Amino acid sequence: MSNATRLRRRLVEHLLAEGVLHDARWMTAFRTVPRHVFLPRFFVPAANGWAAMQSGDAGWLERAYSPDVLVIQLDDDSGLWERARYLGAQPGTPTSSSSMPSIMAIMLEELRVADGHRVLEIGTGTGYNAALLCHRLGSGLVYTVDIDPDLVDAARKRLAEAGYAPSCAAADGADGYPAGVLYDRVLCTCSVSSIPPAWLEQTVPGGLIVTTLNRPIGGGLVRIVAGEGATGHGRVLARDGRFMPLRAHRFKPPKVPEGDASWRPTRLPMGAITEVRSRFEFFAGLQLPGVTAVRDGRHTALVHPDGSWVRHRRAGRFFEVAEGGPRRLWELVENAQEEWLELGQPWRDRFGLSLDGENQVIWLDSPDGRTWPLSP
Repeated sequence: MSNATRLRRRLVEHLLAEGVLHDARWMTAFRTVPRHVFLPRFFVPAANGWAAMQSGDAGWLERAYSPDVLVIQLDDDSGLWERARYLGAQPGTPTSSSSMPSIMAIMLEELRVADGHRVLEIGTGTGYNAALLCHRLGSGLVYTVDIDPDLVDAARKRLAEAGYAPSCAAADGADGYPAGVLYDRVLCTCSVSSIPPAWLEQTVPGGLIVTTLNRPIGGGLVRIVAGEGATGHGRVLARDGRFMPLRAHRFKPPKVPEGDASWRPTRLPMGAITEVRSRFEFFAGLQLPGVTAVRDGRHTALVHPDGSWVRHRRAGRFFEVAEGGPRRLWELVENAQEEWLELGQPWRDRFGLSLDGENQVIWLDSPDGRTWPLSP
């Protein structure tokens, strides 16, 4: 048994232990598809940025089969890997990666594919996820697009090396892939601020779309049932996942305005609003449209485009906040938590979506219940 085969089996054991893999056919796909073929080089975190690793380096194969996300591109610039390789670690923001296998397994199972289903993948990346789909369904039923032509060319070659030949195209995923066919399933491996109407139009009525929401606070995994034309309805799923945003759906990182303010005590930790594991996070994001969490030196801060801000810090056993700008954001947070408690502390799976072209809302418990605009 080769080292790669042994590491694939270990990866599947890890996914089973995490409780994210249940379907025997997806287990076989993860045991079979050689992830290392799609990761001949990638970035690894370094003290002063990102260092370059490639096939043949010590520990490369083990990292390729790790349960971690593996970054393959920084700042939309495929040339930065070469720079990091020859000049040392480079700073930058990850813009493409091979996702954590756990979230890949979750999304593939939530897609609920069956034999004969035609699938469109938005966000080719390395090509590894497309290969898993090809192994399950056959290459002729898999279409994959990415906005970056360099990534598509590299993925196409690696897919061929691994024995797969899906339809690969360089295209803006927000437009779907109008190849003259309708898809039974659409899987987007990047997050979106709203559901592109083209995806709904290109999915057969009753077909499924699985993606993640790109929100400043409170994103998450959703599954949508397509209707006629650009309509659909769906649910926010209990099993969570986060992805880099579709390029057209990125947020510009805000800055905390300068200003002094007095600190006051609060019992509410910032993590209740910003941490994925928090049950309050999703509702907080709905109640705080446009508010973004950022690091501000040693503190975590919330910022709104209108200039409102709040800094948060620990003070003994409790916490303190300082606020500035036209609104008191922390008061909005505290009010939102009180309402969340009154509603019975709704978890993300109590929320759903109704979609009609550009008119897209999130609702609580039923479409007739309380609603919020999907776009923050």
